[in-house]
Amino acid sequence: MDRFAVVERALRTAAPYALMDVVEAALREHCGAVNVELRLADYGKRTLHKVEHTPLAAEPLPVHDSPQGRALRAPEPVVLKDGRTDTVAVHLPVSVRGERLGVLSATLPGETEAVELLPELEDLCRALGHEITVAERDTDHYQRARRATRLTVAAEMQWQLLPGRSLRRDEFAIGAHLEPAYSVSGDNVDWSVSPEHLTVTVTNGMGEGVEAALLTTLAVNALRNARHAGLGLADQAALTDQAIYAQYRGSAYVSMVLFQFELATGEVEIVEAGSPRAWLYRDAKVEALDFDAQLPLGMFEDTHYVTERFRVQPGDRLLLATDGVYESFSRAGEPFGDHALARSLTANRLLPPSQVARAVLRDLSAHRGAGSLEDDALIVCVDWYGREGHSPVG
Repeated sequence: MDRFAVVERALRTAAPYALMDVVEAALREHCGAVNVELRLADYGKRTLHKVEHTPLAAEPLPVHDSPQGRALRAPEPVVLKDGRTDTVAVHLPVSVRGERLGVLSATLPGETEAVELLPELEDLCRALGHEITVAERDTDHYQRARRATRLTVAAEMQWQLLPGRSLRRDEFAIGAHLEPAYSVSGDNVDWSVSPEHLTVTVTNGMGEGVEAALLTTLAVNALRNARHAGLGLADQAALTDQAIYAQYRGSAYVSMVLFQFELATGEVEIVEAGSPRAWLYRDAKVEALDFDAQLPLGMFEDTHYVTERFRVQPGDRLLLATDGVYESFSRAGEPFGDHALARSLTANRLLPPSQVARAVLRDLSAHRGAGSLEDDALIVCVDWYGREGHSPVG
C-alpha cells in the first residue's frame, strides 16, 4: 500500500494549524528525513516564508534566486545532492488545482531512494495544498505566514475576494496577479468553471482605498449572485449594474469586462463595460481585441447590455488588463499598452499562465522606471487548449 495513504487520511483529521506536524512526522518516520519545512509564497510572489508556529521567525527566501523558488516555478521538482553528508535536498511545489501555494522541502538520506520517492511526495504535496486551502476557513496560520508586510484593509478585502491566483483544467489554464500587492484597492478578477463554460470577469472600481474596495466587493458579489441564479452574461451585467446604481445612484461605478468561454467549442461571449481590455497572442503575433465599449456598471439606471462573440483556437493566449497596466507611461511618455505590452507577451510566451502575469508586471515596472505604480494594476492570462488539446501537468 502507498506509504503515504495513511498520511493523507491524517491530514484530513488534523487540527487546521497542525498540517505540517503531520507531514514532518511522516517524512521523518517513513523516509528518514533530517529536515522538513514548508514555505508559502507571499502576496507579491517575490519571497517564500516558512510556516512555523512563530510567524516570520525565519528569514524569507527570494523566489527568483533560491532552489525553493526554482521549484515553485519549474515543471519538475528540484533535487540537489550534498556529497559531504550523502543527503539529498528535495524541493517540491505545493499546489491545489494548478495554483502553486508554496514549496515543501525535505532533506533525505541517499539519492536513489529520494528519486524513487518523488511520485509519492508529489501526491503528498497536492494533498497538502488541498488541505491548506480547506484549513484557511478555520485558521489564520497560513495567511499570516505568507505576508511579507501588513496588507492595507482595502488589499485585505480584495485578496479575500479572489477565487485564487491560477487554475488549470484540460481545456484551459488561467493565471492572475494584482499590484501593488499589499495596497491594491479597486481591481479584481473572478472566475468560475462549470461542465459547459469558463466565466472570467475583470473589475476596476473607481476611487481609492477602502471606498474602491467596497465598490468592487459589491460589484463582484452582485455578479456572482446573478451567475449563481443561472442568468446569461448580458443579464449578469444588467443585474450588477442595477445593484451598484441602487447603492450609489450614479456617483460611483465600476468598469468591467466579462468573458464566457464555451469549453466544447471555444466560442466566447463578451460584454465590455468600461476600461479593462484584452490582447490576443496567436501564431506569434499580438493584437488588441476591440469590442463595443458599453457604459460602466452603475453609471445610469437600467442600462441595457448586449454580448459580442468571437472564437478562440487551441494555442491561443489571451491577456486581460486594467488601465493601471496599459495606461502606465514610460519616462518618454509612451503608454505600456502601445508597444511594450506586445513585446512583453512575446518575450514571455514560453512561461505558463501562472507566471505570465507577474512577468508582464515586472516588464511594466521596467517600462515605468523609478517610482511605484500610480494606480492598481491587474493582469489575467488565459491559455486555451480546447477539448481536444493537451492537458498540462502539475
